[in-house]
Amino acid sequence: MIVRTKDNLLIITSESLAEQRQVCTWGAAMDGHAFVLNQQDARTIRLSDLGSEPEACRIPINITSQSIVPDIQLISNLSETPFELDGSHYASVEAFWQGLKFPDESKRTEIAMFFGQEARQAGFYATDSDTFLYSNQTVRTGTFDHWQLIKRACFAKFTQHEPSKQALLRTGQRPLTHRMRRDSRTIPGVIMAEIWMQIRKKLRIEPCND
Repeated sequence: MIVRTKDNLLIITSESLAEQRQVCTWGAAMDGHAFVLNQQDARTIRLSDLGSEPEACRIPINITSQSIVPDIQLISNLSETPFELDGSHYASVEAFWQGLKFPDESKRTEIAMFFGQEARQAGFYATDSDTFLYSNQTVRTGTFDHWQLIKRACFAKFTQHEPSKQALLRTGQRPLTHRMRRDSRTIPGVIMAEIWMQIRKKLRIEPCND
């Protein structure tokens, strides 16, 4: 084989048919991977495989319902991922979140069956309020206690809806983000992303908590 270096490149070229097969087989298996180079001695360098580039380099994944990747759509709060929380059924986490904006239980029950844009838009017609009631407890909007409710809803979703759980676990160790054109005033994207990562960690440590 011929080995050449050029700027930031290490180029390996096969000279025989056997070497060509070897290069093609190894190259196909390692395509898209990241490597670390170590100088072993004056005559030898070693390239160690770190795994696929996105995972090895911890490239962030932006969780959004607009993603074309099915797994990312499943993780999104807008996805249709039925779950139960505190005796009530919800079609999506978004339905739970938007329903909190309405004091009327019948309205919350109606919204609970929504998902996708229908769920997101349901909250547009709510009256702005600094507080709301949930399970007879007064919660201040946009506070830690408010965020803990969506964390509970997300945990219920990922432990009761297996496809979304597996989608979340398949993100591996990569950082998750939630960047949108307009950030939420009640739960900033950085908080939402942290909730997903905390749940992912818990599911990985305690896999039998279904």
